Amino acid sequence: MTPKLTVFFIVEPPDYEVMACFLAASLREQFGDQVALVGYCPDIKLDQVSPNVKEVLRRMGCEVRPFVVEGRFSPAYPHGNKILATMEPRDTEFSAFFDSDILCLRPNRVENITKADSVSLTPAASMNWGKTGDWDLIYAICGMEIPEERIKLMRQSGERQRIPYFSSGLFSFPEHHRSADGRSFPQVWMDVAQAIDAHPDVPGKRPYLDQISLPLAIQQSGLKWNILPEEQHYILGGKLRGDALPEGQEIFTIHYRQLKVLKETGLTATTRKMLKRQAGVKRIDKAGEAVEDDE
Repeated sequence: MTPKLTVFFIVEPPDYEVMACFLAASLREQFGDQVALVGYCPDIKLDQVSPNVKEVLRRMGCEVRPFVVEGRFSPAYPHGNKILATMEPRDTEFSAFFDSDILCLRPNRVENITKADSVSLTPAASMNWGKTGDWDLIYAICGMEIPEERIKLMRQSGERQRIPYFSSGLFSFPEHHRSADGRSFPQVWMDVAQAIDAHPDVPGKRPYLDQISLPLAIQQSGLKWNILPEEQHYILGGKLRGDALPEGQEIFTIHYRQLKVLKETGLTATTRKMLKRQAGVKRIDKAGEAVEDDE
């Protein structure tokens, strides 16, 4: 079976290399061989990735690849690593980025998280950036009109609709799409982010640059947004910190943010079991320095 989707994520020591192993195991568990897996590491940290982490990922058919960070954002912008990783070449019809602190919980299908001519994603949990004038400014910087469409954020109270604002923690896009001027979606996203970042009048743009530039990049690339059900990217933490997963809701994917949140929601054992089934190991310590094998 030739995968038509590559799921990629960041493998960065110390914490995100451990989370990446849990994520990869859950992707293999729930998607099987429908997807190709790629872990990206900033080139300046590649030699710091634990050999045990590389071996665990190798067992699950996940290659660790470097990407160049120096000089891409000035000053350095770690949150921009997902943009840089998105720009790396892949040969499947679709690609999907998952934050490393995500876990897949039930069997899933590629068709559930992809759509032709669209970036598939969920609304952000909340909006921590921007007054109306700030959005006016960044759209003007990019020579664009603010869209008329409004959406409801994932964790907002009340029924007020907001300007389109999405989570950049999980999204998929068609690799072969090109904008009217011949650019890929990742290239448009990088260009939009750089334009906003370079403008001195945009307030508080970091660390939110990746998310505030995302809806503009979707529009400028000529793609649409395909809003996924919350169950495909269920964001924990914040208002839901310490709560168990809701009963009667078939949640496919959770965004847990911190390892201790897995424990709080009773999912640590589930995580370890998936790792054992998919990679033959049940534990990687938090520093990513050792693998404990039962065999």
